[in-house]
Amino acid sequence: MDIEYEKLVGRKIRNLREKQDLTQEQLSAKLQTMGCDITRSALAKIEVGQRHIYLDELKLIKELLNTNYTTLLDET
Repeated sequence: MDIEYEKLVGRKIRNLREKQDLTQEQLSAKLQTMGCDITRSALAKIEVGQRHIYLDELKLIKELLNTNYTTLLDET
């Protein structure tokens, strides 16, 4: 996978999370209540492109951040 692309997706997740005034801890807790076993540390690594994001995580993040796949995955 392209590391620069992963960093871009991570930045988009972080920006959307911050716009909703959510901390990493809060977002990871919400993800956990939806059945996604993700820690704050894992979310932090996704946001800086140090960890791959799984499809089920991406789907729930999309839902929780009230966005769409195009916004998260578009390369622009």
